[in-house]
Amino acid sequence: MKNLRKIIVLIMVVFLFAVANEAAAQCPMCKTAVESSQKSGGSAGLGLNDGILYLLAMPYLLVGGVAFFWYRSYRRKAAAK
Repeated sequence: MKNLRKIIVLIMVVFLFAVANEAAAQCPMCKTAVESSQKSGGSAGLGLNDGILYLLAMPYLLVGGVAFFWYRSYRRKAAAK
């Protein structure tokens, strides 16, 4: 079981390093698109900001959900003793 966890973690780390360069390459493209849109009177920047906030909130919600269920499980075990 421990070996399986180590393998899964290793695969995730390798995947993150493999994708990081491609993800970083997209940042200047988005910035250029938003700047040119704003100069011509568009509102693409507002949608991009909303997307960034959405992506920022998701990890916190996931970690909070896991912590909540872990705490609830811990309290149930403590009450059963």
